Amino acid sequence: MTDLAADLELIRQAALDAGTLALAEREAGLKITSKVGGSPVTSGDLKVDAMLKDRLLAARPDYGWLSEETADSSARLSKKRIFIVDPIDGTVAYMKRTPWWCVPIAVVEDGEVVAAVIHAPEVDETYVATRGGGARRNSRSIRASDADTLEDASVLGDARLIEAPYFDEPWPPMRFEKRNALAYRMALVAAGAFDAALALTPKWDWDVAAGCLIAQEAGAVVSDHHGRPWRFNRPDPRQASLVCAAPALQPMIIRRCKNVPLST
Repeated sequence: MTDLAADLELIRQAALDAGTLALAEREAGLKITSKVGGSPVTSGDLKVDAMLKDRLLAARPDYGWLSEETADSSARLSKKRIFIVDPIDGTVAYMKRTPWWCVPIAVVEDGEVVAAVIHAPEVDETYVATRGGGARRNSRSIRASDADTLEDASVLGDARLIEAPYFDEPWPPMRFEKRNALAYRMALVAAGAFDAALALTPKWDWDVAAGCLIAQEAGAVVSDHHGRPWRFNRPDPRQASLVCAAPALQPMIIRRCKNVPLST
């Protein structure tokens, strides 16, 4: 088994077991608290985080670690490879028993994602990719859509974002839908179920790292809204914004967003 294949199998099995643990914790009754800023965190998030950290770092003790539910450390910056994890992406959906949550895990090497999994337990979907190896959902290859016009495109995001005053080129009518988890939105674009996912505010690496590789390996294009590619394992673990789209649509979106400031 190649190095990347071994890493992928490690994180794939860990994500499946994390999903099982999260469901069991919810059935047992969640303890819910609020983080600084008000977003909820559950006992399920914390138990899954602890399980993943123990398992993955035991298997790869020389890798670094970045997770939403673990205090960040600059030690990861000196590591050639790191795990980037969100134990439960879409915590509100998880709490409310709606299916749009997932467990995304990425392996990053020298700033780029090289292996990734997104496991969505309640819809029985597992997306995987390795750098240069294509993307799959439940063992079948997936491809981004071949949409070539924004007119009537299916977009994951907030419909209000295109009503901002920044745009000097109008947007055509598009069909907007919402899904809680950012990683799952990117997986759906990768699979061609939607044509694009848009968010014009900064996004944490743990929400988007796994989706970045899966989308790219499926032929989608991922960048911030000025068209700049993403880099991971930087001191500030955030990307400026999210544009994940079918290849023909990406330049149309970027062109319209050129006057939208990049958040810091």
